[in-house]
Amino acid sequence: MRNIIRTIILVFLLVCQSSVMAYAAPDNYRVQAEDVLQITVYEHDDLNTLARVSANGKISFPLLEEVQVSGLTVNQIEKLLKKLLEKDYLVKAHVQVFIENYRVKQVTVLGAVTSPGKYDMNRENETTVLEAIAMAGGFTNVADFNGTSIIRKKGETKTTLPIRITDITKKGMKEKDIAVEHGDIIFVPESFF
Repeated sequence: MRNIIRTIILVFLLVCQSSVMAYAAPDNYRVQAEDVLQITVYEHDDLNTLARVSANGKISFPLLEEVQVSGLTVNQIEKLLKKLLEKDYLVKAHVQVFIENYRVKQVTVLGAVTSPGKYDMNRENETTVLEAIAMAGGFTNVADFNGTSIIRKKGETKTTLPIRITDITKKGMKEKDIAVEHGDIIFVPESFF
């Protein structure tokens, strides 16, 4: 019976540890609008906060009101909050920040691909054109590879970026496999031949 209880406790601890690790952001991830941050200030429970990053890149935080965090890494946010709290409020602040929820970034892949639709982009690293097409099941047998384009809208401006897939796949020009952005539409036309 004791061994069963120990096993259950061990499994529980491993599950808890892995779920905590899921919140840890990679060192190079930069926080952006709509991310949700869990902020803990040790020995100051009244300062512990769950904050969504606003569209203007700020969070509301007790004592400090609004703090600009968009574009910063988790480590940089921890240092910033520590500095601001120690400036006027605490003698020594130990701040820890986890990303509770990432903003969902999506790309739409349409046209001559196996499964057209919207796809969630990688949360931690950039998603390239070829990766997005792979998420959509790859090209169909009637696809015009070199007619592929990215349609990108910023505000009122719409831009079309032509992508020559064979430059990437056959000529090894990896720099042409550009990163897609949230809201981009990748369109792969059908070949006329």
